[in-house]
Amino acid sequence: MKIYKEFKEFAIKGNMFDMAVGIIIGTAFSKVVSSLVQDIIMPPIGVLLGKVKFENLAFVLQPQELDASGKMIQEEVVLRYGAFLQLTIDFIVIAFAMFVVIKVFNRVRKKAENEKDTSEATPKNVELLSEIRDLLKEK
Repeated sequence: MKIYKEFKEFAIKGNMFDMAVGIIIGTAFSKVVSSLVQDIIMPPIGVLLGKVKFENLAFVLQPQELDASGKMIQEEVVLRYGAFLQLTIDFIVIAFAMFVVIKVFNRVRKKAENEKDTSEATPKNVELLSEIRDLLKEK
């Protein structure tokens, strides 16, 4: 029963909605970063390394075997390290971007929680209303 109560409290506070939005945005962000790595970052690196397409980098552990009629007897066993390198770079870019986003979010949250920080000026109309309130309190 305690778990149900905690879940209900979690759902009511809006955390589930925030989490769902975060997952959707994260999925879209992941696709954008994958495209960035695959279509923008990797081609120049491949050209610099001798016109290599990273997706095609592989090490054949066991070649494909065919019989006399051309029918496949044994499938090819391949270690595709190029795809792994590309996904690793995807992960690094996503991790770095999330690090930057969280760092900025924490900085903004810390500034919002700091009540002594007076870097933002109070609007003039709020100051005037405060003065009027103080004058009315004196009477």
